[in-house]
Amino acid sequence: MRVQTLDLYDYHRWANQHVFDHLKAFSTDVYRKEIQSVFPSIAEVFAHMYLVDNIWFSVMKGDSNEELTEIISRTQKEVEGKSLEQMESMFQQVYEQCQDFLKSQDDLDKIIICEHPQFGRLETPLSQLVQHVVNHGTYHRGNITAMLRQMGHEGVPTDYVFYLYTLS
Repeated sequence: MRVQTLDLYDYHRWANQHVFDHLKAFSTDVYRKEIQSVFPSIAEVFAHMYLVDNIWFSVMKGDSNEELTEIISRTQKEVEGKSLEQMESMFQQVYEQCQDFLKSQDDLDKIIICEHPQFGRLETPLSQLVQHVVNHGTYHRGNITAMLRQMGHEGVPTDYVFYLYTLS
């Protein structure tokens, strides 16, 4: 299970990077263009994904709710007005921190306790939180693909199997 969890997080990093690289082929207008969609722009999708990656990394580390509230506030300010390249760099930092954390864990199936003000208490293995982060990213990479198509551009394939092909 350890290898699978680490591979899934590596896939998440690869897939997001694949989207960043794809978006660099377009003008910055595409990244910021406001459209009628799930999010008003691709920039907003990445800002949301970055916030959520940080939130769940904080939960995985066992940060308190007070620390989590501070991380949310700080991260929301950090992402404001960031360029594609700046967001890419910010994602790289959180990936490295999270990967280092995950690799340092003896047991990726240890129980993590989450306290959510709306949903209550959840006790779940760390590996399932990683699965959630990856799944959340996959969902929003799909949003980005739909938004690109809505603007008349091709998306980029980020299915897990394409990641596996890069490993062979």
